[in-house]
Amino acid sequence: MLARARSGDEDAFRELTDPYRRELQLHIYRIVGSVHEAEDMLQETLLAAWRGLARFEERASLRAWLYRIATNRSLDALRVNRRRPAEERMTQFPEPTRWNEPLWLEPYPEVLLEGIPDEAPGPEARYEAREGIALAFIAGLQHLPPQQRAVLVLRDVLGYRAGEVAEMLETTETAVNSLLRRARAAFDSRLPAMERDRAPLPSSTHERELVGSFVETVENGDIEGMVALLTDDAWLTMPPLPHAYRGREAIAEFLRGAEERRGAPMRLVATRANTQPAFGCYLAVPDTGVARAFSMLVLTLEGREISAITWFADSNMFARFGLPRTLPQLTTDD
Repeated sequence: MLARARSGDEDAFRELTDPYRRELQLHIYRIVGSVHEAEDMLQETLLAAWRGLARFEERASLRAWLYRIATNRSLDALRVNRRRPAEERMTQFPEPTRWNEPLWLEPYPEVLLEGIPDEAPGPEARYEAREGIALAFIAGLQHLPPQQRAVLVLRDVLGYRAGEVAEMLETTETAVNSLLRRARAAFDSRLPAMERDRAPLPSSTHERELVGSFVETVENGDIEGMVALLTDDAWLTMPPLPHAYRGREAIAEFLRGAEERRGAPMRLVATRANTQPAFGCYLAVPDTGVARAFSMLVLTLEGREISAITWFADSNMFARFGLPRTLPQLTTDD
């Protein structure tokens, strides 16, 4: 198969690389935090692999070689495009509990995780597959410098050995170990205990009940009922905006203001992002009979409560989740 691909057989090349497409896209997403950029860079990675296949020396596996290309393409993109969201401090929002560093982040559709093997390709991974895609984990990565980010993902998520990572990044094992120590220290200070094991299992009765209660309170405009579902120290954040609200009282104040600004009820359509419950939010448009795509929410669950709400205002991501742009507007009889 490899010989055929090297001779210019595109079908053979696709057969060689297709098994790794989704995991490579997820790898790129972890580093850059953006689904649409991960899609673009996956295509660049595969094009670079096609053009460079004759130089593949088979000293490492094809998979490791593809990860090397994907990692370096991601780092090159971050160097060239030093995107930093504008630090907007919107006056219509109440004073937040704290101002976060503006963060470029998008949720990852669960459907794109299908077919990715759960096991790490190496023995040294520190995070389980479910931890390594959690939204808080991805957000924590985005605060690290690009090289530290890549090293932490390759070593602690994918389980590659220091020597393998050094070869991928064309550096030394000493440099890799130094980058990893700094990355772990910075990362652990932001996420000292993710406690993902305390979340109910996906699609379990506990998760369905909690998610169902959340939907009911949102669609009924029951803010007090909604915040009663939160942990005492729950967070509400809105990447890329720097506003962060902690605790029931602060979140309730924000939600009351948001409801007043909207002036119309919301409908929620369930989906999943980053292995977590998520919702497409639709806002009724007066005198049209439809509700339009408005924003997306991702919930982080802890036991039988919600420990974080991440609110994404960009409705352009709906298509990636298979969500429509509009819905029929509910009537009082629905």
